[in-house]
Amino acid sequence: MKLLRLSLRSLRREWHLPELRTLGASLVLAVVALGVVATLAARMERGVLASAAELMGGDLGISAPQALPQEYAAQAAQRGLQVSRGASFPSVAFARQQSQLLDVLATDAAYPLRGTLELRDASGASVVGHGPPAGAVFLDHRALVALNLKLGDTVQLGGRDLRVGGEIVRQPDGGELVAMAPRALMNIGDAEAAGLLGVGSRAHHRVLVAGPPALVQDWRDWVQAQTLPQGAQLITLEQTQERMRSAFDRASAFLRLTALLSALLAGVAIALAAQRYARRKTDEVALLRALGTPRRQVLGLLVGTLGLLALPAVTGGALIALGLAELTWHFASQLFAAVPTSMPAGPVIAAAVIGLAVLAGFALPPLARLAEVPPVAVFRQSAARRVRRFDALYLAPALVALLLIWSQSGSAKLAGVLAASLAGVALVAALLSALLLWVARRVAPGAHPALRLGLAALARRRGMSLLQATALSLGLVALLLLAIVAPALLEGWRRELPADTPNWFVLNLQDDQREGFERALAGIGGDKLNMLPLAVGKLTAINGRPIDQSRFKDERAKEWADRQLRLSWADELPPSNQVIAGRWAGASPPQAEVSIDTMWRDMFALKVGDTMSFDVGDRRIDARVGSIRRVDWTSFRVNFFLLFDPAHASGLPHTWIASFYLPRGHAEALAALSREYSNLSLVDVDAMLDRVHEIVDQVSGAVRWVLGFSLLAGALVLAAALAASAHERRHEAALLRTLGARRSQLRAAAACEFALLGLVAGLTAAFGAAGTGIWLGHTIFRIEHFVPPLGSLLLAALAAAVVVMLLGLAGTRRVSRTAPMRLLREN
Repeated sequence: MKLLRLSLRSLRREWHLPELRTLGASLVLAVVALGVVATLAARMERGVLASAAELMGGDLGISAPQALPQEYAAQAAQRGLQVSRGASFPSVAFARQQSQLLDVLATDAAYPLRGTLELRDASGASVVGHGPPAGAVFLDHRALVALNLKLGDTVQLGGRDLRVGGEIVRQPDGGELVAMAPRALMNIGDAEAAGLLGVGSRAHHRVLVAGPPALVQDWRDWVQAQTLPQGAQLITLEQTQERMRSAFDRASAFLRLTALLSALLAGVAIALAAQRYARRKTDEVALLRALGTPRRQVLGLLVGTLGLLALPAVTGGALIALGLAELTWHFASQLFAAVPTSMPAGPVIAAAVIGLAVLAGFALPPLARLAEVPPVAVFRQSAARRVRRFDALYLAPALVALLLIWSQSGSAKLAGVLAASLAGVALVAALLSALLLWVARRVAPGAHPALRLGLAALARRRGMSLLQATALSLGLVALLLLAIVAPALLEGWRRELPADTPNWFVLNLQDDQREGFERALAGIGGDKLNMLPLAVGKLTAINGRPIDQSRFKDERAKEWADRQLRLSWADELPPSNQVIAGRWAGASPPQAEVSIDTMWRDMFALKVGDTMSFDVGDRRIDARVGSIRRVDWTSFRVNFFLLFDPAHASGLPHTWIASFYLPRGHAEALAALSREYSNLSLVDVDAMLDRVHEIVDQVSGAVRWVLGFSLLAGALVLAAALAASAHERRHEAALLRTLGARRSQLRAAAACEFALLGLVAGLTAAFGAAGTGIWLGHTIFRIEHFVPPLGSLLLAALAAAVVVMLLGLAGTRRVSRTAPMRLLREN
C-alpha cells in the first residue's frame, strides 16, 4: 500500500513531464487505433463470411433425396428460428409449342430467409420479393427467351398452367452458384399438387433455418444428435464457403493483414515512448539509489507509476475505440447492407490487453535496467551507460512482437511472412544507418557547415540514430503495405477476373460437333473458347499396389479413390497451369505419363516417378507421374486434376468439355444454339463471377476504411521516433546558441539531419514493402505475376523523407526561438 501511494504521488508529480504525457497519449492512441481497426476488420470479415448465408438463403439447413420429417421444422420453430421448406428438381416446361428443361426450385412464402430475391416486374422495375404465390412462377431471362414468353403469359409446368409473375434477376440458391439449365421458382404447394415431389421423383428436399447464432447452433446440435434419413446431410455455411474458398480466404487474409499492420504500428509507438521515459528517469533513479533506496523498491516504484498511468489510458482508449468503431461502421456498413453484424467487444478488449502487453514487454527491460543504475551515476553519467551482461529480459520485446503478430494474424503462414519481412527491414535499416554514420565521420569535416552539423549530430547520437531509423523504417513499411501494396494486391486479384472471364461451360460435346459448335459460338459473339477432352475412369493401383489395399494419412484419399474420376489429356500445358516438379510430357513421350495437381500429390503422397493405374472403359492405363502442376482454379477455365499425354490416351471413350465467354444480352441466340445442339448441357457461372467481384469490391472498401485509422498509428510512430532524441537535441542547441550559432544554421542542420534519417528509412521501407508485397502475393494471396508499384513506392519514400524533415523542423522550432540561458536551465 505504501508503494502504491508513492507511485501515485510520483505520477502526480511527474505528470507535467512531456515524456510521461507522450507515453500516456501514445498508449491511448495505440489502443484507439488498434481497437478501431481490429473491430472494423472483425465486423467486415464477419460480414464477408456471413454473406455466405446469402448464397444458401439461410444460416443452416438440411437436405435429403426424400421429403424430410416435419419434426425438423417443428424443432426449429420451437427454438424461435425462421423456417423455410423447399425442393429442387429438373422439369420440362411447355409454352407456345416449345419445350425447355428448367432447373426448378419449389419453395414457400418465407423464402429467402437470408439474402435477396430480386425480380423484374412487367414495367421493367427491379423489386425485392419472396417465394411465388400459388398459381405463379418466376423465370429467369434465359427461360423467358427459350420459351418466347413475357410476364403475364402462361406456362405449363408439371401439368399445371402457371402465370409468369416475375423475371428472376438474382436469387439465393443454397450455395449452388452454377446453373445447369434456366431457372424457375414455383410455389411448393403447386409442386406437391402436380405430383412433382412424390415418391420416385428426382426432387431434392431441404429445410432452411435462420436466426440468432446461439439458437441456430442449438438446432444444429439437436439435428446432429438424431439419426438422419438416408442420404440426408447438413447444408452449412462452411460448405457454401468451400465452393468459393479462394475468394473468402483471400478476403479474410486482407482484413487480417490490415489489422495486424496497425497493431505493429501501435507497438512501435509504445516502445519508443516507453524507451524515452526510461531514459528520462535515469538521474532520478540514480539519486534514489544514492540515498539508499533498495533496488526492488525502485523497480516497484517505476512499475507502479507506469501501471497507474496505463490503466486509465487503456480504459479510456478502449471506450473511445468502441465509440469510434460504431461511428465508423455507421458510414461503412453500406458495404454489407444485407448482413447483420453486431458490435464485437472482443477486438477492443484484445486491443487493451495487447496495449498493456506491449507496454510491459517493451518498457520492462529499460525499467529493469534503470533499477540497476549505480549510485555513482549521480556524479558520472557514463556509469549509467555501462555495458551490461545479456539476460533473458532482453528477449521480452521480441517475444511480445512475435505474440502480437501471431495473435492478430490468425494464420501461421501470414504471421511468418510478416515477421520475417519486418525483421529483414529492421536489419537492413540498422545496416544502412550504420553505413550512413560511418560515411558521416569521413564526409563531415569537409562538408557544408549545415550538413556538417547534421552529420555530426547523427554520429554523436549513434545508438539513438540507429533506433530512430529502424523505428521509422518499420512504421513506414507498415504504412506503405497498407496504402500502396494492399490496393495493388487487390487490383491484381481483380485483374485475375477481367470482364471477359469465361462465364459458361459446355458439357457432352461430341467429336463431330466441335467444329460446327465453334463456328456457331463465334457467330453469336462467344469468345475465349477453351476445350479439352473428358473421359471417365477409376484409379485402381499406385506403384502396383491395389488402391483398395492401400492406406493413406489424408482422409480425402479414400473418398477420391472410390469415386469415378474425370480425366483428360493435352499436348501443350493448358493456361492457368504451372509445372512445379518434373517435366511436361508433350505429345508423344516414350511411355504413358500422367500429370497431377498439387492436391493429388498431397492427398496420395505421390512424387515424380511413381506409377498410377487406371481403368477407363475396357482399357487399362499404367502411367508414370511425369510432372506435378499448380492449377489456378479461380481462372474459370477448363482444368483437370489428372492429365494424360495424348499419344497413350488416344482412343479412350470421351466427350469434350469447354468454357467460353459470352456477353450478357445474348440469351435468345444462346437459346437457339442450345436447341440446335440439344444434347449439350450449358452451365452458367455468371452468378459465381458476380459474387467474387462483389467480394473484391467489399474488401477494397474495407481496406480503405481501415487505412484511415492506420494512418493515425503511423503518425504516432513518426512523432514518437522523432521525439526520442528531443532532450539531447535541446541541450546541444543551447550550447551552440551560447557559442554564437544562428537560428538559421540550427534549422539548416536539423533539416539535413532529419532529411538523411527520413531518406534512409523511406528507401528501406519502399524496397521492404515491395519485397514483402511480392512474398505476400505469391504465398498468401496466390496472385501470380504480381508486380508491386515501384514508382509509387519510391515517390512515397521521397515524400516520407520530406515529411520526416518537416516534422523534425517543427519539433526543433521552439528550440531555435528560445534564449540559450533558458534552454540551459531547462536542461
